[in-house]
Amino acid sequence: MRYLPLTPGERTEMLRVIGAGSVDDLFSDVPVEARLPGPIAGLPGHASEMAVERHMSALAAQNLAAGAAPFFLGAGAYRHHIPASVDHLIQRGEFLTAYTPYQPEIAQGTLQVLFEFQTQVARLFGTDVANASMYDGSTACWEAIAMAGRLTKRSKAVLSGGLHPHYVSTVTTMARFTGDTIEARAPELTAAPDDAALVARIDAETSCVVVQYPDILGRIPDLTMIAEAAHTAGALLVAVVTEPVALGLIEAPGLLGADIVVGEGQSLGVGLNFGGPYLGLFGCREKFVRQMPGRLCGQTVDADGKRGFVLTLSTREQHIRREKATSNICTNSGLCALAFSIHMTLLGGEGLARLARINHQAARRAAEALAALPGVSVLNEAYFNEFTVVLPRDARDVVRELAEYSVLGGVSLGRLYPQADELHCGLLITATEMTTTEDIAALAAVLGEILQGVPA
Repeated sequence: MRYLPLTPGERTEMLRVIGAGSVDDLFSDVPVEARLPGPIAGLPGHASEMAVERHMSALAAQNLAAGAAPFFLGAGAYRHHIPASVDHLIQRGEFLTAYTPYQPEIAQGTLQVLFEFQTQVARLFGTDVANASMYDGSTACWEAIAMAGRLTKRSKAVLSGGLHPHYVSTVTTMARFTGDTIEARAPELTAAPDDAALVARIDAETSCVVVQYPDILGRIPDLTMIAEAAHTAGALLVAVVTEPVALGLIEAPGLLGADIVVGEGQSLGVGLNFGGPYLGLFGCREKFVRQMPGRLCGQTVDADGKRGFVLTLSTREQHIRREKATSNICTNSGLCALAFSIHMTLLGGEGLARLARINHQAARRAAEALAALPGVSVLNEAYFNEFTVVLPRDARDVVRELAEYSVLGGVSLGRLYPQADELHCGLLITATEMTTTEDIAALAAVLGEILQGVPA
């Protein structure tokens, strides 16, 4: 296809029709401080291919890769081992180049992959059904809130203080365009989440209660109690899982009363990738399926009685629903969903449980080592592979000092909640099967020296 650029006259006419004075007006929602005043400093206007390669390689070398140092970052994106067979299989041509099946029944392989993926997610979440994936966890969270509003005919979502602030930000942004009321607040540095206080916020206008499980501080809320309170008030419970490996060890949210379960699938089969692309997971009760966003693949038999797969439900705007669509989500993260499904298949149920136990054991070793340091206390009563420690000073400064000694020592709560001074002493630590005994010893040693003011 040839690229035919617009003429200045055509651009002017397009701006006139939509009522914009200039192209810059189209970016008015982007904060001024986030806009570049001109070309990126340090980049030449033109250069040879070799010069560009050298320059970009030098920039990349400034990064400290996750595998190059003791690594304790988490907070919604986790470093797990990915079997080599995952990358090998997803790079097969029939998978790598496959796109949306607009003539779905022809694409039997793609449909079968999505059907198997849905089955795995539904079993993992403890829900009746799951869709064929979404963009990422945060957008899936918003779609769940929008779905709850359609089901309950209400427009107020009560968000737990333990919900990831990036998810809260996404939800708040989307709600601007729908008129939904989003009631959110920052977490408190308590050993266990205050589930009773969350329940007290539910009223007759509440469409859903959104609870992260485990939450942003690594704590594990009582979903059963929250679900009972939500249902009594005529609201739904939306559970958010940012670390699906945890469900190999703790009970599935759907079995604890959650009506809609969403999450981030990056942990299984998908690398950190500097933040994306990632994978949204979405499951719900069968009676709600017609309000579920995205699409649903099903299994059937053809005219000859042979097993086949079909696009059973597609509620998005590109198909016959048009303006009545439940969502305008335009695709699913197909390749990431495939990677997730391959990794899940390789693990199996017993393998996932074993992986979860290894993660928890690594976190316990890290917590014990850090709790032994003067001035450091572990906040959590219970946790999976992620927990919060309370430091005697601002954790943001400590994280930067740790990085100077090539230790990626967790995520500071001050970075996640810059306006909440009372959280700035909190440091979120994550340990997975990739965390070695030597990594934990290095973190404890360097952190101890930093807190004592002694060069490590």
